[in-house]
Amino acid sequence: MLGFDYCGIAEAVRLEDDARRLEQWLTKGMHGSMSYMERNFDLRIDPTRLVPGARSVVTLLLNHFPKQAPPADRPRIARYAWGQDYHDVIRVKLNTLLDRLREEVGDIAGRGFVDSAPVLERSWAQRSGLGWVGRNGNLIHRGAGSYFFIATLITDLALAADDPMARDYCGSCRRCIDACPTNAIGQQKIIDGTKCISYFTIELKEATIPAEMQGRFGDWVFGCDVCQEVCPWNRFASPLTEPAFEALPGLLDLTTRDWEEMSEDKFKELFQHSPIRRSKWKGLQRNLRVMRKINSDQDQDQ
Repeated sequence: MLGFDYCGIAEAVRLEDDARRLEQWLTKGMHGSMSYMERNFDLRIDPTRLVPGARSVVTLLLNHFPKQAPPADRPRIARYAWGQDYHDVIRVKLNTLLDRLREEVGDIAGRGFVDSAPVLERSWAQRSGLGWVGRNGNLIHRGAGSYFFIATLITDLALAADDPMARDYCGSCRRCIDACPTNAIGQQKIIDGTKCISYFTIELKEATIPAEMQGRFGDWVFGCDVCQEVCPWNRFASPLTEPAFEALPGLLDLTTRDWEEMSEDKFKELFQHSPIRRSKWKGLQRNLRVMRKINSDQDQDQ
């Protein structure tokens, strides 16, 4: 068993509506310094550019909701990054799946993708009937919430497509909009990446974070889960079953002082197989300085 929790299939077609939305988002500069979002535009919207002759897009979901709650009074790490790097874990599973398909049906073309390639995975998940894209920009599964990694397999194998998710079950709820500390979530499912805590703590490589944003991060030093924590659909989230995604030993016990005194060599040793390495040691130290300043200012105000 490969351990995926859900699977859906869609016909491999050009994503015209998504192309327009992506172009508008990029034109407004909401990707900030993430210049890679501008590259390979045609590949993002057309699966046949990634796999010539593609006929089907298979989407798989893998739960990463941890068994334990985040500890209080500790620098906070987004839940998806508590365990091993999901890129490595899921890539092995996708390659195994493709090998098994070839054993069953013969020589087929196919490529597996997980997050780091030009694939609009949430759109394919919705087209596959696995959920809808909520106001917070996350894919939401009606029976299991949003704490999932999304994996995509594009293949020239013709498969029966599932019915797409045609309804948006967010309704009039706006909890994620109201709870977002930086007002990054717009009314029309438009996420301004240049206001998102995850962008500042992971993607932004500059030495400093804009002053107008520094008072809003709380204890987050890598990513942010606020919009998922307040989402009512995550009351259906169940604990993960993939051992690789369980919290690295001792990670949640690290105090602010432990993080601040961590050397660059120690950082590389501890997180060589973790998503946390994306921020790099310098980036995490910068984030810690912002968090420390916030807490210091709050103490002075009390």
